[in-house]
Amino acid sequence: MPELCVRDVGEQGLLPLLFHFCPPGVVGDDAAVLAGLGTRSLVVTTDVLVEGVHFSDRTTPPDAVGWRAVAANLSDLAAMGATPLGMTIALAMPGEVPLAWVEHFYRGMTACLQASGGAILGGDLSQSPVRSIAITALGQVDPDRVLRRSAAQKGDAIVVTGLHGASRLGLAILQEPSLRGTVSSAEADRWRRAHQYPVPRLDVIEPLWQAIAHTRCRSDIAAMDTSDGLADAIIQICRASGVGAKVERERLRIPPEATAIVSPEQAITWVLYGGEDFELVLCLPLAAAEELVQRLGGDAAIVGEVTSEPGVFLVDGREKKPLSLAQGFQHF
Repeated sequence: MPELCVRDVGEQGLLPLLFHFCPPGVVGDDAAVLAGLGTRSLVVTTDVLVEGVHFSDRTTPPDAVGWRAVAANLSDLAAMGATPLGMTIALAMPGEVPLAWVEHFYRGMTACLQASGGAILGGDLSQSPVRSIAITALGQVDPDRVLRRSAAQKGDAIVVTGLHGASRLGLAILQEPSLRGTVSSAEADRWRRAHQYPVPRLDVIEPLWQAIAHTRCRSDIAAMDTSDGLADAIIQICRASGVGAKVERERLRIPPEATAIVSPEQAITWVLYGGEDFELVLCLPLAAAEELVQRLGGDAAIVGEVTSEPGVFLVDGREKKPLSLAQGFQHF
């Protein structure tokens, strides 16, 4: 009988195996929460970006590679309710990489950190056949304000902090220059920037706790970032919390230009599974959810409800369609 390979079990099959090597209760969220110095907890997360998988010269200039690498880690901190302290950078690359590429890459990282907080604290360099970036980010959070995937409860409203499908639309415009003629140059630039320079939603944390305090709702809130797609985040939260969810099709907001490029059905697929929007999904009591959406404004919205029924479903009128991790991006 042939030996099992990683591709045989896939990403979702591999993770439970790796979890056995970690202390109980440490893994399973966007980051690990550890005892810190003083009264605040230390939050640690690691993210890897590999050339040809996460970025390419065709769609991502070096400063955007740096920006996105930092944004991915800061988004994980935001999903835990944490504020950034700093990060270490491990960069592996061929010796033929132009020095200018490396300089602009670090400039992009620094620009994202200056906008969001934190600093580069060091790292490592190595030779590699392809460019690969591994970042470990450190943050801090009050122990009673940690956001976890496992905190969703029946009846909670599902909040998205912003527009989804924007990054996927931007990628399509970058990959197919002919599509740029279907939208204005200003809109093409907007969606391109959504893909190349996503903004981690650290700004959500304070309005969230203001909404909780104003409505006097419970403080255990479920959250996850949507770097792997909106559907992925909702499914992961429901699995961790032992609940289900229904997402209302009519409440999902589609990037305005998406339907000028693809069919409405494909546009919804981009919203649900496109990924790399780096927004947050939160599950919290309805009163607090409504207050939070009002405070955030913009494209923040309530898109569904947590249920006791197993499974996560997209509801469109009388039609009820299950959402699946298999439709989104999975490594291996």
